[in-house]
Formats: sequence, structure tokens, C-alpha cells
Amino acid sequence: MPIAQMHCKVSVPQVHHIPLQTTFHGVVHAISTPEAQVYQYRGIKYASIPARFRQSKLFTSYKSSTDATKYGPICPQYKSRESIEEAMFGLSDDDLPKQSFKQNEFECLNLNITAPAGLTPHSRIPVMVWIHGGADRGTGSSWVYDGGALVHRSTLIGKPIIMVTFNFRLGLFGFAAGPMLREDNKSVGDEGVGNYGLRDQRKLLEWLHHFIGDFGGDPSNITLFGESTGAADIVSHLLSTANETRPLFQRAIVQSAILEPNAPDVPAAGWHLSRLMSALHITTVDQLRTIDADKLFAYGLTLRNVDDGVFFRSGWRSYFQPDDAHLRDHHAFSELLSIHKIPKRPSRSPHPNAGLTTFHPPANLQPLIIGDCASDSLVWSLYAAQWTAPAIVRRIKAVCQSLSKSSNLMHAYDISSYTSDDEVVQRVLDLINDARVAWPTECVAQSARRDRGGHGVWRYVFDQDGPTVNLPHHAVDLVYLFDNVPLPESVRSPSSSMMSFYGDFCEFDDVDEDSDDSVVISDEDGCSWMQPCVDQWSYTHVRDTMQERWIAFAYGEAPWSDEKVFVFGPEGESGERSACIFDGRRRRQVWKEAFEPLGMQVVHKVGLELSRGPPLRGY
Repeated sequence: MPIAQMHCKVSVPQVHHIPLQTTFHGVVHAISTPEAQVYQYRGIKYASIPARFRQSKLFTSYKSSTDATKYGPICPQYKSRESIEEAMFGLSDDDLPKQSFKQNEFECLNLNITAPAGLTPHSRIPVMVWIHGGADRGTGSSWVYDGGALVHRSTLIGKPIIMVTFNFRLGLFGFAAGPMLREDNKSVGDEGVGNYGLRDQRKLLEWLHHFIGDFGGDPSNITLFGESTGAADIVSHLLSTANETRPLFQRAIVQSAILEPNAPDVPAAGWHLSRLMSALHITTVDQLRTIDADKLFAYGLTLRNVDDGVFFRSGWRSYFQPDDAHLRDHHAFSELLSIHKIPKRPSRSPHPNAGLTTFHPPANLQPLIIGDCASDSLVWSLYAAQWTAPAIVRRIKAVCQSLSKSSNLMHAYDISSYTSDDEVVQRVLDLINDARVAWPTECVAQSARRDRGGHGVWRYVFDQDGPTVNLPHHAVDLVYLFDNVPLPESVRSPSSSMMSFYGDFCEFDDVDEDSDDSVVISDEDGCSWMQPCVDQWSYTHVRDTMQERWIAFAYGEAPWSDEKVFVFGPEGESGERSACIFDGRRRRQVWKEAFEPLGMQVVHKVGLELSRGPPLRGY
């Protein structure tokens, strides 16, 4: 994590926004240095909410002077004993920066802009928009996602960016749906129902399209990037009807998406809403709107995207099927591409998009970086640890509804009724990891590549341990990308001998792509005791590599060859690798043999059931 330095004295950052007829007053970010000043504008309202369970409206009515020095309210959500940061990064509460946010259901649609100093409306630099994860918890204003370090780094390497984080509706407030709500929304002219959180995100992109220019950003060069459920939201936008007709972003980065290929339709979503209303002893939508937000927290856990027949484009579910399951008419697709062959539009950002590819698909088939972490399923480890081997076997058989296919699946992951307690947890975590994250990620990557004619999709795997948890756990990539998580002393202050060792022998970018997939440190070198450590060299190398590749992509450059896979870790390794190396990093052959016969719907249900833990007794 960079050490914040005293910045030179400057006046309060201001943006005189002519279209909005206001002056935004921001703050100088603490990471600022004399050679790279960073400004931040916080809590800017981008949309208003006319009523609970209604679509948001673009907000443009500001006072002549707008205070953008404080973060805005966040969507109402429950607070657990352990914060998201403690759970993800293994940090104690004493190690965490202290933040406190007001919760307000109707004032939670606000954004934060982090930008290099000295920009003008003529700067037109790329804009990176972060969509946070956390399901029905979290906020884009969290210190974890603060854009200071990434923007500072972009300035130092000569490719300045603007980074935007924001808040949107979560849980029940953002994703409730049902026939009654559909009729209610239709009565006020809203098309579709549910997906209010996704529509908030789309409204944020509309605001940026109209107004980011006066902050120095290029509205025609926006990159969406996100992690976990935020990454899944990006996939939803890629597959949306609105993206087909009017794309508002130019490329996307999907990190460890927790996808929902089995999104319910409106009647199915309405069943959940009916149960809620019954528990609250109410019968109408108007009554539901009068219930205090605090009472609704517990009812948003199972709600996310809904297929309302409007938001998603036709045939969107096929995106989650593996290559062999697709029976597409390639001649029709070729005809589609020929229709959309248009000359490349010049970018108003400092660097043109010439580096991406010579293949130019329609604007709604955005270039894509997509990948996952090796141990994403650790986020469900507390629930997975409650299973016994016999109970796992019974559950898998019940979900699969096929003795041969369930037996094939359990054989692939070496699970049986006789698997010992100390082995079964790791094996079920492997199954959950593949069913809920790794295989769906690969299926989306394959589908995206196919739609883009075999180009324009860059695959990566993140296998680098975290500096506080010695595993490549869910969200560990955010530690390196944003560089905000407090680091242990071993990472901050390595020994000079260790630095010398790595400097002389660990140039991983030169590893033969077809060589054995192992780090060039062996027991014979007498160095095996260092392997579990994340030292300053490996941390800095992975951090700098990831930040530079993501920034380059925002500039329209190819981050690496789209015929290769890029690896981050373990032990500081990074670079392009061949498909055979990728097969060694992920269980692709197992997916083909055990998952494909079952299909995505069943595989996802297996992963979902196992990740929730065994049912409580008596239920």
C-alpha cells in the first residue's frame, strides 16, 4: 500500500460544471504527491427514487454550489458482527480504517469521482467505473475500493484515468419483483419490473454520458469493472436489451463473478415477495411501501436479478452454456457481422484503440477481460464446513436426479459417503468453487469469444496468495488492484537479501510458456521456507502488473494476447501462458466430463445448495 505523503498546498478542488449550472467542491486526496496530485469529489447525487420499488430518474437539479467533500448515504442493509472487510481479508477491526455511513433508501444513489488534478473539459481521458460486490451488503464508498492509488499510479505511468465508484439499491430494495409490482410499475409508465439496482447502474452510466466531460473524462471511453456480484451485474448489462440498442460503455472487466444463470421469472420472484408480505401481514404494494426499511433487511438475501421479459435480450441464457452445448447458425452470425462492419471511430482519449484488435464487432459486443481467483469458494467455507460426507452425497443425488450423472460428479471430485471429515470440506469447496464461479466464468468467456469472432476476450487466472490470508481467496485481487488494504510488516519491510534473491532469479515473464507450471524455486535451492510468504517483491510485482494491464485496457490497448491466458501468481509470477498451462490451473477436463452432461442449471443448483450448508434440523 502506498504511503500517503504531504501534498503541496493547493486550493480546494473545484469543477465549474456549465451544463449542470453548479460548482462541485471536492477534496485533495491524501495520496497526492507534488508530481501527481489527486482530487476527489464525493457523494454527488446522480438519480432520484420517486418511490420504493420504482425505477430511478436522472438527477440534474443542483444548487449553484455543491458540497462534494463527504460521502453520501448508502442503501439500507443489516450490520453483522464481522464486517465484510474482516471476513474477506482476515483483518481485525483494529486494523481497518474507520468509516460510518448514513443509510437512506431514497438518497443512496450517489457517486464518487477520483481524478488527476489539472483536468479540463478538453482533457477527455478514459473513465473506469467500479461496480462493487457484496450481494445485499456493501457500498462503493468503502475504503477498499477508493480510487486514489489507482488514479495516482495511472498519472505516474503517463496514462491518467478517472475512476468512479457509486452506490445503488441492494437486496429487496433493488431486486424485488412479482406480478403485483409489475402492474404497479406499469401504471406509472415503467417498463418491466424488478432489477431496480441494475437500472440504477444504467442510470449512473447515463449521468456519466452527459456530465463526466466537464470533470475531464471522455464519455465515449468508459470501462466497467467489478467483482463478485458486481461483476455478475456487468455480465447482466452485457446481455441486456438496452446494451443492444444503446451501449453506454466501451469495454468491461469481470472479476470472479458470482453469476445467477437461473434467474427467476416474474411469477417465481413473486412467490418470494408473497411470502414476505404474508410474514408482514400485508396484502398490497402500497402497504409494503409503508414498512420501515429496517424491517426489510432480512428478506433480501435470496433476491437478485429477475427475467422480466424486458431487461435481458432474447436468448441471454445460452451465454451460460459451454461451447459444445451451442447449436448456432454461424452463417447467420457472419451475416450479422458483415452488416455491422463500420469504420473505427476515433477516440478522443489520449491513446486510440488501435491496439485492441483489427476485428471490430458491433458496439454492443464490448471487448472483455474476464477471470477468477483459485479459491473463490472460501467465501462459503463456514457453511461448507458444516456438511458431513453422507449428507453431501444425499444432497448431490437429490439435485442431480440421475444416479449415473451424480456418481460421475462425485467421482470427479473424489467424494463418497466414506470420505473422511478432514478431507471432505476441501473437496466440497472445490466443487462449489467450480460450480458457482470457475465454470460459469469459463462458459461466459467462451460465449463472449464466439460472439466476437474468436477475438476481443482476454482470459486471466488469479492464483496469488493474499498478504494477510495465505490463499488466493475471493476478492484477494482487490488487495492488489486498489492497493488500499493494510499490509503486514513482512510485506512492508522485506529483508535486503530476499529482495536481492528475487531480483536475480525471479523474472517470471521469461518463463517458457510450455514449461512445467511451477515457480522457479525448489527444495534443492534451500529456499522452500520462503514459498508461503507474500513479500514486498511479489506483492509489488503483482500489484503493478495488474494495475498497468487494467489501465492499458481502459486506454483501448490489448492487455495481452487474446490467444493466451494471463496468470497472476503464485509467488509473484505473472505473464502470458498457453492453454496447456491454463488447463493445469483450472479443472477444465473435469468440467467437460462431469458438468457438461448435467448442464448449467443443475450444476449451478448443486453449487448453490452446497454453498448454503446443510438444512437446519426440523426444516
